[in-house]
Amino acid sequence: MIPVKGALEVIGAGLCFALMSAGVKLVEPSQPNAVIVFFRNAFALLVLLPWAFESGPTSLSTNVVRFHILRSVAGLAAMYCFFFAIGKLQLADAVLLNYTLPLFMPPIAAVWLKEPFGRRTAAALLLGFFGVALIIRPSGGVWEPAALIGLSSGFLSAVAQVTIRRLTFTEPALRVVVWFSLLSTALSAVPLLWTPFRLTFRDALILAGTGAVAALAQWLLTMGYASAPAASVGPFIYSTVFFAVCIEWIVWDVAPGWNTILGASLVAAGGASVLQWRNWRLLRGSS
Repeated sequence: MIPVKGALEVIGAGLCFALMSAGVKLVEPSQPNAVIVFFRNAFALLVLLPWAFESGPTSLSTNVVRFHILRSVAGLAAMYCFFFAIGKLQLADAVLLNYTLPLFMPPIAAVWLKEPFGRRTAAALLLGFFGVALIIRPSGGVWEPAALIGLSSGFLSAVAQVTIRRLTFTEPALRVVVWFSLLSTALSAVPLLWTPFRLTFRDALILAGTGAVAALAQWLLTMGYASAPAASVGPFIYSTVFFAVCIEWIVWDVAPGWNTILGASLVAAGGASVLQWRNWRLLRGSS
């Protein structure tokens, strides 16, 4: 039986992530990647601070700082890669490459935990990565660097999502999201020391919106993973791809190509199968 509450929370997160991605694409032509990443995190932190203050300083007390740091570093690195890909690729392609993250779960388990995976999982991985190959070769270009960077965001996101699930064993959703916003804002501020930029009112407004919906997306995703096992609700994150296709079609009048449609279908099928079959044993073993 599908856990309705968790599924709706993950779908809501998918819509928010698609809106955030569209905002990034709007400002990318006029702002450096480092600036977009910082202000996305800073505005998200501003949205979250009132909740954090209302809960009191003890709400941030934790005994698993190392997992918060790992989640933040991996998530921030994924963000840099993802935002770069958004500026160079079609929005739907960049989002889809970022959501290859379930396909990286079994390899992570095999390397990190020495945990083998079966034939069905291997078949699902082959199916999903064949879909990735279709996306990485758009418009006749073979293995575009931007696409490979977008794919890297999927791997780094996988590490971050593994850690989120581990954190929800002991940490409430708000604490997980606030810790990420605090650390990612501090870390992403460093590159601004050598990055020249001029923030217009339009760009500041869009970035404020992306930060707000990103904070909401992180909270909804964390709540979704806390409500039910990732094997049950994880596949619903692919709703982000659908929302991204719709937004790109409406805003930029760009219809998805055959490679995007077929690649998305294969990646979603492979990723959803991996999440269903594996039951995320690696997360239980990582404590």
